[in-house]
Amino acid sequence: MVRLIESKLKDISTLLGEMAVLSQKALSLAVESFVNNRPLEHEAFTLAEQLRSLHDKVMDLTTEAIARYQPVATDLRFIRACGEVSYGLYRTGRYAYDIVGTVTVFGDLRGCSWDDVIRTSGVVKEMLTLAIEAFSNLDERQALDVIRMDDVVDGEYRRYLSRVIEGGGERRCDIAGLLIMRYLERMADHANAIAEAALYVVRGT
Repeated sequence: MVRLIESKLKDISTLLGEMAVLSQKALSLAVESFVNNRPLEHEAFTLAEQLRSLHDKVMDLTTEAIARYQPVATDLRFIRACGEVSYGLYRTGRYAYDIVGTVTVFGDLRGCSWDDVIRTSGVVKEMLTLAIEAFSNLDERQALDVIRMDDVVDGEYRRYLSRVIEGGGERRCDIAGLLIMRYLERMADHANAIAEAALYVVRGT
């Protein structure tokens, strides 16, 4: 017998799937922007707005599901976790837009060294992909991998910050790089939160 709530849970999952694709696209766009010095603000804004709209729809559906079906146990945990995942994917798109905005504000940054930023962005992209898969499959191992990777990104950000404080680099490049590193660190935090949401559904804590 099909439960009445199943259709609503499927609708929520479908929206999260759309958000996952858009958030990964937004992150890739942001990386392309600073690596190739391309002003992609319009494209990034469009993606961020699409994610915001989908997030609103997810929250409406989760609220309706709780009010209408009064779910308990695993269903309730899943619905609550979906709200966390949706927010994380939406904020990832917003931070991607902020990164592109940094490139636009600072202008031509082709003389800057992006080695640290590129390395960190690669970790964040992997974290986001794994976090989405972990939640989709409710895979504890993948979720724990994401959580461990968050420490790597935090370490990269702190090292970059220390180097900027010490000085010696080109000031314009340092400031732009620091802003981008901070946005990447926040993206990693949201990927971490998505992984924790998967663990919450599986473990109940």
